[in-house]
Amino acid sequence: MKRETSTTSAMCDPGAVLLVSCYELGHRPIGLTRPLRALEASGFAPDAIDIAVEPLDLEKVARARLIGISVPMHTALRLGVHLLHRIREINSDASICMYGLYATLNADYLLSHGVDFCISGTASTQLAELVQSLATEEQFKAQESDFLAELSPLETYAHFEDEGEVRTVGYTETTHGCKHLCTHCPIPPVYNGKFLAVQRDIVLAEIQEQVVEGATHITFGDPDFLNGPTHGLRILRAMHEAFPSLTFDFTTKIEHILKNREHFSEFAQLGCRFVISAVETLNEQILTILEKHHTRADVAEAIDIVHGTGIALRPTWVPFTPWTTLDDYLELFQFIDMRGLVYHVDPVQYAVRLLIPPSSYLLNHSETKKLSLTLDEAAFSYTWAHPDVRMDELHKTVNALVESDARAGVDALETFYRIWTLAADMQGRSPPTQKRDAHLPAPRLTEAWFC
Repeated sequence: MKRETSTTSAMCDPGAVLLVSCYELGHRPIGLTRPLRALEASGFAPDAIDIAVEPLDLEKVARARLIGISVPMHTALRLGVHLLHRIREINSDASICMYGLYATLNADYLLSHGVDFCISGTASTQLAELVQSLATEEQFKAQESDFLAELSPLETYAHFEDEGEVRTVGYTETTHGCKHLCTHCPIPPVYNGKFLAVQRDIVLAEIQEQVVEGATHITFGDPDFLNGPTHGLRILRAMHEAFPSLTFDFTTKIEHILKNREHFSEFAQLGCRFVISAVETLNEQILTILEKHHTRADVAEAIDIVHGTGIALRPTWVPFTPWTTLDDYLELFQFIDMRGLVYHVDPVQYAVRLLIPPSSYLLNHSETKKLSLTLDEAAFSYTWAHPDVRMDELHKTVNALVESDARAGVDALETFYRIWTLAADMQGRSPPTQKRDAHLPAPRLTEAWFC
């Protein structure tokens, strides 16, 4: 998608194309690495900035002719739009492209507010095609450069931790898209239930490059690593053969854990230390609305499968939705406490509120249509109020408590029981009894924002 604009020359000059990442969950952004590689392979000399770990380089911005801003998620988009205005102040002549999942979901707004191009899908390929279209044939043939963009060291990003063990983390993805249609997920409106495998050699080359840089743990950031289990297993086996001491984590659905239970012993042998799974809620009605295709019983079974092989399961949650009751919220804490999962859940998860972006499949659900929704264009989401005002009050309180405890370095178990006590008081129940000995440390990444 494109906004009418005049383009400038010299696209092939070093730094004429600048790619900017705002935030990618604490890991080195694949929204930079793959497009950079695609552009370099096409004969260009792009530069890069990751403002999550480095300041905005004004000189790089000033010399750029096309600036691509990676927006793979909602937080990145909001930061990117703020950055857009700063870039226009520094370099009013540059064309600006936003690329990634949230560029497509919000293309109409972005194109009408100063963005020249919006790209999603396989962004690296489309971005290279865009740059080629902006460069004249004469410029392209004349340009020769050994310029290579420098990325921030892996050590500046999130690390793997487990009872004193610390590992440097690399990042890759083996697929694009997802074959599932969870209604609250931003991926289905863009990919429509499709997923594409990334060539094994490409993924393995990315892993090798990062191992050379010092990576000793790899995060597979696919929306669902087990969308194509055979493809993923082949990559893991080849990775383990080349780097036997390398550990890894991945994300997958509860239903995929159940369907692929026979593979988890091998995952453990190959170096898997934890698995992330979007449980979201234990309420069966809400699970149906979200089309998660699992039940509370499935969650318990999945935990047993994963933990039975020595791998940790790290469930993520959306505990605040228009349909979540205070009893549901308390049940979540009871479940986590009963299963000994306090250190498997980052406290920020207890404050996650359902986000409904433009084009969300949730907008077509009968239960959502009963809500009074208002589109906040500048926030790129629909606002909603809970019918029980206590739940919105609780969300604000929990959100502030989580942020305060995180800044103060409060232990996750202390935060867990503080929040549980708040909710219990609101419901008129007795405060919970701490069971510190029942909750053992679990492997994690130092960046908590999995959601």
